[in-house]
Amino acid sequence: MFVTHNRIMKRSFAPVVTTDARVLVLGSMPGEVSLRMQQYYAHSHNLFWKFIFVCAAADFSTDYQRRIEVLGSLHVALWDVLQQCQREGSLDSSIDKASEQPNDIAGLLEKLPHVVKICFNGQKAFLSFKKHVLKNLPKLAQRYQLVILPSTSPANASIDYQTKFTRWRQELKTD
Repeated sequence: MFVTHNRIMKRSFAPVVTTDARVLVLGSMPGEVSLRMQQYYAHSHNLFWKFIFVCAAADFSTDYQRRIEVLGSLHVALWDVLQQCQREGSLDSSIDKASEQPNDIAGLLEKLPHVVKICFNGQKAFLSFKKHVLKNLPKLAQRYQLVILPSTSPANASIDYQTKFTRWRQELKTD
């Protein structure tokens, strides 16, 4: 992270992938806790890892390496649409749209030939993908099934746990 114009520029992480991934989950930009810990979805109230473990029928773990293994067992890859942006705090609504710089999603997809579905962890991830990726590569919408899922963020309190989980489980099934 570095400061520009009294705002903090946030940078995303490298993708988490397995070569046999069939689903790519894209978030927008890691929150403050995730950035500090250098782990995807590190906030204890974020539901992402809980959903992953239940979908995999695995015992929940807070060990990050175990989390990555379980994610891989579901044939799911993970990344963020934005490579960097200016944002105060963790909320997607606080992202300065003019500062958004995307990750090379198309380049990643070329390395993951088995991916058939891209799931977005919330509206902001999809809107950023649409603005920065689909705008230049509209054929991606024909090649991949694009699915907007309810955000797993604790800030998304308008949708109940069971509704969120049901949607995530439905879309992460790859068999």
